Amino acid sequence: MWQDKLKEIIYILENSNVNEIEVRFWGRRYRVSKQANVVVPSESDSYSQINPQNIEQPNSGTIEPQNVQETDELERGNNEDLLSPMPGTFYISPTPDDDPFVSVGDEVKKGQTLCIIEAMKIMNEIESEFDGIIINVKVNNGDPVEYNQSLFEIKPS
Repeated sequence: MWQDKLKEIIYILENSNVNEIEVRFWGRRYRVSKQANVVVPSESDSYSQINPQNIEQPNSGTIEPQNVQETDELERGNNEDLLSPMPGTFYISPTPDDDPFVSVGDEVKKGQTLCIIEAMKIMNEIESEFDGIIINVKVNNGDPVEYNQSLFEIKPS
């Protein structure tokens, strides 16, 4: 099933002006980018184009962004943010009269529906990517949300 989501992300990337998409689902992070040439000045002050695959990886002495992110996660108690996979309208319950899918303090299981995001008149159920406890609901019912906006803070179990 995750392959279908990844194919959908690649399709969106190919048919948009976006150069890179990074998403998290099912506890994994996926980053898809269009291949671009990198311009590097040569010794003769003329510019040559090289393929990003030929660029040397940084040595172990440099700090990589991933290491910085791990430090941030340690500082906030290893809580995870569930991010919106699309722009739309956030709904915490299936209908206005129903109880919310989840509330602060609820235990959730991987694959459990947490909310709905309405995008282009389609109701998209957003599922938990891992087991845990809801620490914070960061969006109010009926509010618009953007792509990659934090919806929930979850403490993994």
